[in-house]
Amino acid sequence: MKLYHLRSLFFIITLLGGTIAVSAQTGKITTTTIGLGWANNSVNTVVFRKNSLATFKGEQYAAYYNNDEVLVLAKRKSGSVNWQVATTQYKADAADAHKDISIMVDGAGYLHVAWGHHNQALNYAKSIKPGSLILSAQQSMTGITENKVSYPEFYRLPDGDLLFVYRDGGSGNGNLVMNRYSITTQKWSNIQQNLIDGEGKRNAYWQMCIDKKGTIHISWVWRESPDVASNHDMGYARSNDSGLSWEKSTGEKYTLPINAANAEYACKIPQHSALINQTSMFADDKGNPFIATYWRDSSTTIPQYHIVYKTGNNWSSVDLGFRKTAFSLGGTGTKRIPISRPQIIAWSNGGKQSAALIFRDAERGDKVSVAMNADLKTSNWQVSDLATAPVGEWEPTYDTELWKDKKILNLFIQQVTQVDGEGKASIPPTKVQVLEWKASL
Repeated sequence: MKLYHLRSLFFIITLLGGTIAVSAQTGKITTTTIGLGWANNSVNTVVFRKNSLATFKGEQYAAYYNNDEVLVLAKRKSGSVNWQVATTQYKADAADAHKDISIMVDGAGYLHVAWGHHNQALNYAKSIKPGSLILSAQQSMTGITENKVSYPEFYRLPDGDLLFVYRDGGSGNGNLVMNRYSITTQKWSNIQQNLIDGEGKRNAYWQMCIDKKGTIHISWVWRESPDVASNHDMGYARSNDSGLSWEKSTGEKYTLPINAANAEYACKIPQHSALINQTSMFADDKGNPFIATYWRDSSTTIPQYHIVYKTGNNWSSVDLGFRKTAFSLGGTGTKRIPISRPQIIAWSNGGKQSAALIFRDAERGDKVSVAMNADLKTSNWQVSDLATAPVGEWEPTYDTELWKDKKILNLFIQQVTQVDGEGKASIPPTKVQVLEWKASL
């Protein structure tokens, strides 16, 4: 572990064998290594892992595939350098980068795990007791639409229950399903069998968050075919009753399911705009939604990171504008893209809304990078690299619960390679690490 106390606006740490120089607020950084992970593609580091890391009552859990494509679980006391590591009985086809592992701990302390999905039957298990890394036999949740699962995501509600969200169906032809787990009954129920309906013509690629009041926010792009170039538009919905009913940002109630015709659009973005799917979003203390993504405006060949948000009566979009390199986005399978999809975190700062966009960009040497803005009412984004060592095709994931509760950022870090179009490299396993930033916000 490397630990440095920060006494100015600049700090230096060591990560992945490289030196880090970051412009940030006073705080401290630590890094720890859990073990060695599969690095022949980006399956351990895809942005849609919800979650790669999860903290509950002072204990942090992690999950990844080892070089034998076996699911590994780990846990530690928050802030400790010592990880307890357990190799599970489950193996998946890690060569398909869609087949990520997602975890969450419920309000009773049970660890829930879903893995190995790309239009596959549900793979799900939970720990045999609270705090354990030993998993049960595989289980069904509800028995409803569990045969073509992709993109499993867990979210913990304020009362300790869980939500499980996934796509039923294929790329360009799928629906969004939502289940709820009760810590009282220890059973799952289906609350939305088809929340966002592709109508057999398209599917929604979503990002979701739960704000401090418990409101669920979801946004999505539509895809018309398996070709990523057919992504378009940014829809939005929210729920104030844990996913049972949904409304637009205006308060107008949705008639479910949501589809292309009745959706609220936060931003209209044409097909063939290099619009990426599955990114991130947050809602501020007032419940205002902010969506981070990237696309290319019609006047340029350079895709830029954007933030789409609503703090008043109308939706707005901010082009961060710091990228210089053009690229196109098209084709099927997991792509080798020169930039990562972004994660966004945010915090209140003296009455101002501050945010940081975490990303990776080939034009910056494929390093872990961050763009920070102390006041989102301004366009003053300061971009820094968090490491001199490259991380390949890594995408950022972080411990959402730790950030929500403590405003401590824990990033899952691993250097990985992604061959374009769902290809597989042949390289040795690499270190699975956690970077912790405890900033003075």
